[in-house]
Amino acid sequence: MQKRNIRAIKPFTFGVLTAFTVGLIFGSLGCKKTPPQSTQEPRGKIVIYTSMYEDIITAIDTALEQEFPNCTIEFVYGGTGTIQSKVTAEQKTGKLGCDILMVAEPSYSLELKEQQLLHPYLSKEVVNLDFTGDPEGYWLPVRICNMVLAYNPEYTDKHSIPTTFYDFAFNEGLQGLISMSNPLTSGTALAAVTALRDLYGYQYFEALGRQKVTVEASSTALAKLEAGEYQAIMILEESVLKKQEETGSKVEVIYPQDGTIIVPSTIMTINETWSANRNTAAAEAITDWFLSEEGQANIVAGWMHTVRKNSPLLPYHAIPTSQIKAVSMPVDWVTCYRYREEIRTQFIQALKGE
Repeated sequence: MQKRNIRAIKPFTFGVLTAFTVGLIFGSLGCKKTPPQSTQEPRGKIVIYTSMYEDIITAIDTALEQEFPNCTIEFVYGGTGTIQSKVTAEQKTGKLGCDILMVAEPSYSLELKEQQLLHPYLSKEVVNLDFTGDPEGYWLPVRICNMVLAYNPEYTDKHSIPTTFYDFAFNEGLQGLISMSNPLTSGTALAAVTALRDLYGYQYFEALGRQKVTVEASSTALAKLEAGEYQAIMILEESVLKKQEETGSKVEVIYPQDGTIIVPSTIMTINETWSANRNTAAAEAITDWFLSEEGQANIVAGWMHTVRKNSPLLPYHAIPTSQIKAVSMPVDWVTCYRYREEIRTQFIQALKGE
């Protein structure tokens, strides 16, 4: 396996939204092994831009190295907002730096399909999926992230916690004691505020402003929740489950009664006009692996839910996916794409009290 390299990328900006922009570190994870065992096996180089956490990528990289010994697979990672900015900048050069994109939510996939950057591929695994993707295969769901609430029973009585997203914003007893991720840099946070806007209107953002919600990285929010600084936070289920398994944290997930926000993160192949290595055959094979039982087992080991039907696999301490789907809040992905900047701007203005 190649030595891992870490490289810093200058943060991109979002025009008037720069007050909330954060820089991310991008990293590379390479894998390369022995000479080809079969001329039919995928070979060559593939670069994957992804918003998955680095430690999850490390585990998946090891599995991919074993599955594709004749490929060099490099991961470049960062928040969805930063990846979007990176892709936009690369478009101006006429070529992207990646062959596969794995981002947080489908709205960005709709945009890239419209811009004709994607290669359609209906994987052989589509028949086994419990979540739908693009009917032509321009993007497919590869992992399920769930936006939930969380609290710390060591500091907060269970009877005083918010049991709905509505209470999170409108219960005045929580003022100054709540936190959430940034929809300018996080695709899952953007999906969440889009769903909440559609259900409760822009008044929901105004209520968050009156609540003096803190907007920060989920890792920071989780640490403060553990320390008793918050009564509740809006966060991805996987972040809490990871903390529980790795550290024995007492923080608990609240599956909101007005619906968990389910976010099917996507996998996309860049078409050969734009891709870094023009290695479509390898990209398709890697997509198949990610959607296979083995690939999805790696996803579940990373505290996310599988996209496969009738799978017995569940993330650590998670409730069944079917129960989450039964009480979920829908996200209109077209709205999330078409009104992205309006939603972000309204969110910022509401939190500033404008």
